[in-house]
Amino acid sequence: MSDSGEGIPPDQLPEHGRKPTRWPRTTRRQERIREVLSRRQQSLTVVLEDVHDPHNASAVLRSCDGVGVMDVHLVYVHEVPPRRAFARTTSASAAKWIRTHHHESIEQCYTMLREQGMAIYATALTDESIELYDVDLVRPAALVFGNEHRGVSPEAVAGADATVRIPMQGMVESLNISVACAVTLYEAMRQRIVAGRYTEPELPVDALETLEAEWLRK
Repeated sequence: MSDSGEGIPPDQLPEHGRKPTRWPRTTRRQERIREVLSRRQQSLTVVLEDVHDPHNASAVLRSCDGVGVMDVHLVYVHEVPPRRAFARTTSASAAKWIRTHHHESIEQCYTMLREQGMAIYATALTDESIELYDVDLVRPAALVFGNEHRGVSPEAVAGADATVRIPMQGMVESLNISVACAVTLYEAMRQRIVAGRYTEPELPVDALETLEAEWLRK
């Protein structure tokens, strides 16, 4: 394939011999970005605590993008973050479209979430755990998922407003963390669709315009 620029619309031609971008700023792409941003849910977020497997972390980000989550909060105290999973340089990565926030402790993370008016739900199997389908996920909510082997920490459970469990009908008591996150997020999306939360943008106009300009450069 030639790099001469032949056949490329004038407004997409590269400057000074640079190759055209993979995602030129076409009207169709701009409309797609506006459509996606109009459904972003800033009142729904996910917290990952010491999730070390990069495939799990990547799958979580993909689910977040799929339901319109804007922000993911990362707490790594006992594990090393799988940095490739959160890198925005990979074109196919959902990390390009998700804002990640790093916290030094679960307490620090929870403080920020409460300042934003979020109810905090830690996914854990306890005697007090509420079944997922009984939780109001239309309200501003943060969903906390823990390490693949240890689950959420005692500190994460103690500081949460409630613990949540996914109903299971088999011999195995829990799902893989990325699967559990997807199930939980899609229940949140179902509730929010019924409540009409995807019909009008949650973000103010100035934030939408800023994000649109940012996304067009990706």
